[in-house]
Amino acid sequence: MSARRLVILGAAGRDFHNFNTVYRDNPAYQVVAFTATQIPDIAGRRYPAVLAGKLYPEGIPIFDESELVDLIRRERIDAAVFSYSDVPHATVMHLASLCIAHGCDFELLGADKTMIQSAKPVIGITAVRTGAGKSQTTRYISNILKKLGKKVVAIRHPMPYGDLAKQACQRFADYSDLDKHECTIEEREEYEPHIDNGFVVYAGVDYEQIIRSAEKEADVILWDGGNNDLPFYKSDLHLCIADPLRSGHEMAYHPGEANFRMAGIILINKCDSAKEADIRAIEDNAALVNPKARVIRANSPVTCDKPEWVKGKRALVIEDGPTLTHGSMSYGAGVVAAKAAGAHEIVDPSPYAVASIAATYRKYPNAQGILPAMGYGDQQVKDLEATIEATPCDVVLSGTPIDLTRVLKVTKPMTRVRYDLAEIREGVLEGEIRRVLGL
Repeated sequence: MSARRLVILGAAGRDFHNFNTVYRDNPAYQVVAFTATQIPDIAGRRYPAVLAGKLYPEGIPIFDESELVDLIRRERIDAAVFSYSDVPHATVMHLASLCIAHGCDFELLGADKTMIQSAKPVIGITAVRTGAGKSQTTRYISNILKKLGKKVVAIRHPMPYGDLAKQACQRFADYSDLDKHECTIEEREEYEPHIDNGFVVYAGVDYEQIIRSAEKEADVILWDGGNNDLPFYKSDLHLCIADPLRSGHEMAYHPGEANFRMAGIILINKCDSAKEADIRAIEDNAALVNPKARVIRANSPVTCDKPEWVKGKRALVIEDGPTLTHGSMSYGAGVVAAKAAGAHEIVDPSPYAVASIAATYRKYPNAQGILPAMGYGDQQVKDLEATIEATPCDVVLSGTPIDLTRVLKVTKPMTRVRYDLAEIREGVLEGEIRRVLGL
């Protein structure tokens, strides 16, 4: 039989992992192409031969998802494999219908097929949507493990926006590593908080190589998931974060619903800023589709480094980029902090947006009113700086997890907003971790 001809639909993350774990070096399949969406400047590149394996000496081309129908027709594609995250169920099925209408099968891989087994205990942290609170939960659990005397290494979901071959296996232990690997703002948002807490972080493209490297220096592996993707590793303890500010999304987004159904612990975050009815709706859904899971409530306390700079002022608020874009939120911790500090006005930067930032607002109109911290490349960082400088404001509040002054050069005063996890019933997560680790 001839090899089955595939196209993998992705966004420079799950797609590469699916290829590496299921299709690479497998003669039953020929991966003709990847498609790309969500992330800028991925289409037009190639998945390099050094990562693609012996069956692909020239690598694999990456096309924009808008070219999918042409690819199906031109390359006689047998099946399209959906391989990205944080999308409504309807979007997945629209793509399925498009493929089926053009004579192409549409496939989704089961979670177990792509989960790598580690020799060390793994705690997996996932979510039902982007921006639910994975990073702060990972930091919280890291500190529990540190208190228990365990050496922790965090492995972060891929964000390979540069040279893929060079990014196969990256290790971050201090700020110099961020510069060495030419990290984008989004990457820094995920790596810096771990480094600040004294933990090593791994990320990259080849997650088999990554886990074997991390195992050499860890007692426990923390999987710090991206978007609402499934874990890349088999987890001894799987936490899924639910967001009551988007109650109902746990049953309406892919693959967040799968995480919600799989997890051993469902942690409902942001209870301090949510309605009781929305929290209970998530609890009801958990009882319906995952009755074995332990459901925990937590708060997400927000603090501002310089609240006196904000009181009575015109404030420009910067929020985590992915939370506003494919996460579809219209505000985050920065807005919460600005209101708490008594800002006179939260200034809408969208009329002053420059180039790629203006394009972001056109694609994600829900973000208007605040500024998403987009910074996937040098030019986008410059566009972000120019937008800040053009916006008439007295102070800038940065609600991203990093110190943006390390990356941006702006003349306006900027203060940081920080957010953490606080269990409503303290000690529950520590008890679960002790149970899993046999402590």
